[in-house]
Amino acid sequence: MSAPETPDAERTTCSQARAEVRSVLRPACRAMPPAEARRLQEDALLVVSELTANAIRHGGGLTRLFVRVRDGVLLLGVSDRSEEVPCHVPADPARPGGFGWSMVHRLSASVTVEVRPGGKTITAALDGFAPGGTDCSKVGTRERQPLG
Repeated sequence: MSAPETPDAERTTCSQARAEVRSVLRPACRAMPPAEARRLQEDALLVVSELTANAIRHGGGLTRLFVRVRDGVLLLGVSDRSEEVPCHVPADPARPGGFGWSMVHRLSASVTVEVRPGGKTITAALDGFAPGGTDCSKVGTRERQPLG
């Protein structure tokens, strides 16, 4: 399944990003035990929320969002306009926040950052989306990016 043309990724909110994840995961999660499906979906929603919020807040705006399930792995990709690579920030009780990047790493099997002129793409891979040996490679793909 591929996404129809959608509004500019720049206007994509965290809520819309979570909706994209839900729409891709719905078919895969139907075949899973409910508790496992709920846990995996919650992890995916936390990761995409954090990546999207950071692209909006720190990355100069979201330029692309993709959600794919391939070979039992959920790939969540977020692109923005910043070439700055995120880093782990030591916890500081006097400063709010700073836990998201560590959380993304804890919940993901792998996280890659691809820097290019004018921005970067962060891709988080989450395992476990192949219920009962079902081939999820064709479960779904959704993508938002600027049009034109």
